Amino acid sequence: MGNKNPKKTFFFNKAGNSSRANREGLGIFFIEVLKIAVISLAIIMPVRYFLIQPFVVKGGSMEPNFSSGDYLIIDEISYRFTEPQRGDVIVFKYPRNPSQYYIKRILALPGEKIQIKNGVIIIFNNEHPGGIEVDESYIPENISTPGEIDAVIGEQEYFVMGDKRTASSDSRVWGKLEKNKIIGRAWIRGWPIDAIGKIEIPQY
Repeated sequence: MGNKNPKKTFFFNKAGNSSRANREGLGIFFIEVLKIAVISLAIIMPVRYFLIQPFVVKGGSMEPNFSSGDYLIIDEISYRFTEPQRGDVIVFKYPRNPSQYYIKRILALPGEKIQIKNGVIIIFNNEHPGGIEVDESYIPENISTPGEIDAVIGEQEYFVMGDKRTASSDSRVWGKLEKNKIIGRAWIRGWPIDAIGKIEIPQY
């Protein structure tokens, strides 16, 4: 009788193939996550550093309209296309220490003259050469503006004050604010919850 060819048995390493596929799948997953992270940063970073930025109010110089701990979103882009206006609440670098950031309200604009006397604020400009009293509806009636000021505002300068006039270090103390110190205007309040919303600019 002739010898029969022995049967050959083949074993397939299914576990090994599955493990390799899992590793490849994880590699693809991490690459996709990395792509998403890079794209997200490419979108978020310019927004964070060139368009808006968060700001937390510290201290009570802007009470009763802004309190310590309020979380604000600062619009950094608008002033590249428009000029700051009276009544704008702005964040800026403190002239005497640029590492500190202050929040105040603009009261007088470039080219104007401001007088403060007996608690009354008078603005002189081309529209009102004889002067006009600033009507600040956002300030409680029992809050006055102490100080005796008679100042002309130069080009690229602003006169700013805190809303709590009796407890604010502002232009009455350290002088006029140069425009290049301004970071941006307070745009949205994100905290506290009951005050969330867009920050309105008063009409004078």
